[in-house]
Amino acid sequence: MERYLQPTTFFDYEQPELKAWIANQLTGVSDDPVEQAKALYLAVRDSVSYNPYVFRTDAKTFSASYALTSGETYCIPKAVLLGAAARSAGIPSRLGLADVRNHLSSPKLIEWLQSDIFRMHGFIELYLNGQWVKATPAFNKQLCEMMKVEPLEFDGVHDSVFQEYTASGQAHMEYVNDHGLFDDVPHDFIVAGVRAAYGHLFPDNEEERFEGSLEEDLK
Repeated sequence: MERYLQPTTFFDYEQPELKAWIANQLTGVSDDPVEQAKALYLAVRDSVSYNPYVFRTDAKTFSASYALTSGETYCIPKAVLLGAAARSAGIPSRLGLADVRNHLSSPKLIEWLQSDIFRMHGFIELYLNGQWVKATPAFNKQLCEMMKVEPLEFDGVHDSVFQEYTASGQAHMEYVNDHGLFDDVPHDFIVAGVRAAYGHLFPDNEEERFEGSLEEDLK
């Protein structure tokens, strides 16, 4: 279990700015790990905007501190940010990766990916009350409101993965392939998977330059 508490290059909760942010989020929160996990979940979900267009292969962009300072990122770094914050509070965490089919996305994003399968979707598992519980802080509240989907809640007891349906009954998200659980970010594995799935986004000998905003797509 000790390895799920350690700081790493990616779960870098000892970085001063991140350390201060974590302390600020837990100000006034009880010492109960479940209550701390819930507070950290909401902070990560809503203070960092979800934007898949900002994906980069650079390893530093997968770290918790980068997710915090950038202010917008995608599911994996947001999950790592929550996991790092949890570790800082003494709550073991591990990263989960899966492929998902997203039924509720912008046509522009689907066209960009040339697929409705999102490869290497990330979530975090937290060890609370003697069991591992899944938490997915990817979609911020503002984006959920634009998508007409209730923001995903986390009670620290039950798995919080993704809403299967929107408020109107449309299918939202389904998990189609499980890549496993990791005590640190498997950077090379993730990048290889993304390149294999979306080779058209990575021209040979050119640095990827992705631009856009999912929130802008939905306006």
